[in-house]
Amino acid sequence: MTDQHHHDGVDSTESAPSGAPRLSRRALFGGGIAAAAAGAGALAGIGGSLAAQAAAAPPADEAIDLSDSHPFYATAAKQPQGGIQTSPQRYCVLMTFDMSTTLTTQLQVLLARWSAAIAQLQAGKTVGSVDPKAGVGDDTGEALDLGPASLTVTVGLGPGIFDQRFGLASKKPAHLAQIPTLPSDNLQAATTGGDLCLQACADDPQVAYHAIRDLARMARGTATVRWTVLGFGRASAGKDQTTPRNLMGFKDGTRNIETEAEFEKFVWLGDDAGWMAGGTYQVVRKIEINIEIWDADFVGDQQSVFGRTKVEGAPLSGGTEHTTPDFHAKASNGDTKIDARSHIALAAHENNGGVKIHRRPYNYTDGLNQYGQLDAGLLFTAFMNDPEHFTRIQTKLGASDRLNEYISHIGSAVFAVPPAPKEGQYIGQGLFS
Repeated sequence: MTDQHHHDGVDSTESAPSGAPRLSRRALFGGGIAAAAAGAGALAGIGGSLAAQAAAAPPADEAIDLSDSHPFYATAAKQPQGGIQTSPQRYCVLMTFDMSTTLTTQLQVLLARWSAAIAQLQAGKTVGSVDPKAGVGDDTGEALDLGPASLTVTVGLGPGIFDQRFGLASKKPAHLAQIPTLPSDNLQAATTGGDLCLQACADDPQVAYHAIRDLARMARGTATVRWTVLGFGRASAGKDQTTPRNLMGFKDGTRNIETEAEFEKFVWLGDDAGWMAGGTYQVVRKIEINIEIWDADFVGDQQSVFGRTKVEGAPLSGGTEHTTPDFHAKASNGDTKIDARSHIALAAHENNGGVKIHRRPYNYTDGLNQYGQLDAGLLFTAFMNDPEHFTRIQTKLGASDRLNEYISHIGSAVFAVPPAPKEGQYIGQGLFS
């Protein structure tokens, strides 16, 4: 969570086409169809996690067309996968896997099968037959007639793919390593790590869920589900989107990376990255928010914690939401208007050697915790050309951010995200040549 990383809000519901039974499907989605999915043990606990979505229509300037689609295959060399620079969709399902085989060929086949399936899914098609004469369906069928809904599926490879099991150590990306222990960590084994990652984002939650469900089925016998999170209310804006709000009620992502020049400088890997050229790295953090404690704080203090106004999102140094913060501006009592320990002050690139990362997080809710309080937070995902950039920023935040009183980092993982394959190829093909 930062100002570039400062997380954003519950922007909850897509426009439904006329006659479409949006609420009944959403109620079904929240009611626990997860138990029927591949990797049912991991998914069964997340049914209902989207039930907290509000029913308000999106702003008129962000109307949703559920027939929109994004191509999977690259049309040029060194083209990134979708779901990174793509304008954030409204829902996300993220799932990580552990390899259950040591056969390199099985990893290769899985990545090839996933690639072919993702191309079908992003086009709004099934991954195979749903014919009653064929017995068990190749496709689970819950997204029939729903359209592509701007689906993107992003595939990541964890550090474990490059250990001694698969003979791929010589192909390990230069900056891929586990995130070191950080001051903010309260990590749980059940939500940490993974050899592979799938991030499915769409403007219909059932389309995103369907993609992960069918891809997880394909992994049976090769990989097992490690952990998963269902995200809602995109927590960052694309360049043509209004800034959403996070579960703490503040606008987030106001200073996120947007320009092509910034993506080239801070996100994409260059020619020296070899088979990873055009790719990037993904850091995933599950950040729990003590929602009910935060709700009891005075709004004035909440603003001091973030360094921004709650309603407009303007920096406390003055101006409007997109005014550059002045971290040296003084109040009449001689203190800086923006607390040096505020979230935006510690996260700002001006105070971190100019380093930026591209945030693409989502909010999540897991019902109630063991204390009977709301269990919710941020599925923080970010992309960068060196995970050390995240570590540098988060080390400072974890040590002294005033927001730490209300949040806890309970999950963490890092992945290399290869470039998109050209048609006839597959994700990570350069690994095996």
